[in-house]
Amino acid sequence: MLDKRKFYIDGQWVDPLKPNDLTVINPATEKPVAVITMGTAADIDRAVAAAKKAFATYSQTSVEERLALLEKLLEIYKRRYDEMARTITLELGAPITMSTEQQADVGVGHLQGFIDALKRLKNREVLPNGDVVRREPIGVCGLITPWNWPINQIALKVVPALATGSTCVLKPSEFTPLNAMLYAEMVHEAGFPAGTFNLVNGDGIECGAALSKHKDVDMMSFTGSTRAGIAVSKDAAETVKRVTLELGGKSPNLVFADADLEDRVSGTIRECFNNSGQSCDAPTRMLVERSVYDKVVEIAERTGKEATVGNPEEEGTHIGPLVSHIQFGRVQALIEAGVAEGARLLVGGPGKPDGFETGYFVKPTIFADVNNNMRIAREEVFGPVLAIIPFDTEEEAIAIANDTAYGLAAYVQTGNPDRAERVAARLRAGMVHINGGPHRYGSPFGGFKQSGNGREGGMFGLEDFLEVKTVHRPDAA
Repeated sequence: MLDKRKFYIDGQWVDPLKPNDLTVINPATEKPVAVITMGTAADIDRAVAAAKKAFATYSQTSVEERLALLEKLLEIYKRRYDEMARTITLELGAPITMSTEQQADVGVGHLQGFIDALKRLKNREVLPNGDVVRREPIGVCGLITPWNWPINQIALKVVPALATGSTCVLKPSEFTPLNAMLYAEMVHEAGFPAGTFNLVNGDGIECGAALSKHKDVDMMSFTGSTRAGIAVSKDAAETVKRVTLELGGKSPNLVFADADLEDRVSGTIRECFNNSGQSCDAPTRMLVERSVYDKVVEIAERTGKEATVGNPEEEGTHIGPLVSHIQFGRVQALIEAGVAEGARLLVGGPGKPDGFETGYFVKPTIFADVNNNMRIAREEVFGPVLAIIPFDTEEEAIAIANDTAYGLAAYVQTGNPDRAERVAARLRAGMVHINGGPHRYGSPFGGFKQSGNGREGGMFGLEDFLEVKTVHRPDAA
């Protein structure tokens, strides 16, 4: 079992101030794989102090100096790429093929996206009226990241902080801390100055709150549940710091009769099941035009039955376990609610798949004849569970799609380009995918409503970590 009980503070691995061990569990085997220490508010104080001290000098570095550090980090990450993929499979349970092709890949793609954006960033510009606008690093950043796409969110927060000249303290999820600690090794090897990046493991109640409330933290960037995001916002309000949030979703997937049904229905179901359904932007509500509803249900049932679960250590396109017994229980409760509320179960259902009694595996599940008032249509399941809802008109489809507290992503399947653009413009979501259009590195990621605020990735992601200063000169000529 790995011993990972140290924190990375002020450029070195240090012992926690108070022992408080936590075992990291492999969700496929339910066996311990590592031990970490859960930090305290005092550990957060140490990390913030180091970040504050480092900011005084690091904020004055040139773009060229920071680009060189980021390029070095990219080189190191690529060299240790397979190690990152294996680590994510070990602690998250993502199948190794998925970890290699997707989970680890984001560490390269987002970093390159930020490097490209930093090269285009204008830190100083003169307005038409003659005043000067400067963009300056915001300060010490508190970063709290989730377990479902761990290195994705670490890269989307750590990299823009360091790229803009800010410093940071990272608190990763206690369920998946090992990839974060591996990333800390890479940052150290790349030569970032001591104190610019710090890592403290811990839970949200103790360490997350201490970071959010800290008077010397200038910004909080949080990804996780809407409930926890509200708590971060309230804690941060005491010191009026900037807060950016990437929260939950219940993304609608509008399937019109003129879509390529075989391709788009099966494709979006596989996307819903990707990462064991543990993605905030997964297309979990399939809204289907009634004239093709029966055909879509038939395709969905066939596709669902083709989905299999499997050992994450084995290559393939199978589905892995959920991250923990806690998440397993939440998903089971919502599957049972779907049955109890009268939705028609096409595939899957409660319980574990045959042959997978050990591990937090769930059956890929599809419900038909769902209405938008059911729990499975309104609550974020965060498991491989799809709800299919019929609609009659374009107006009704848009109304159902927008009838949610969330607004992270939306999906539109249609053979009519004019309809695609028209519907996309009316969906209250931060991102709209048309006919399988993927999210690309460098584009903004984020949502409307209770899916959060701010944007991550590329130029928009850099801007969240910058303050704007106006310089009024006596002579504006």
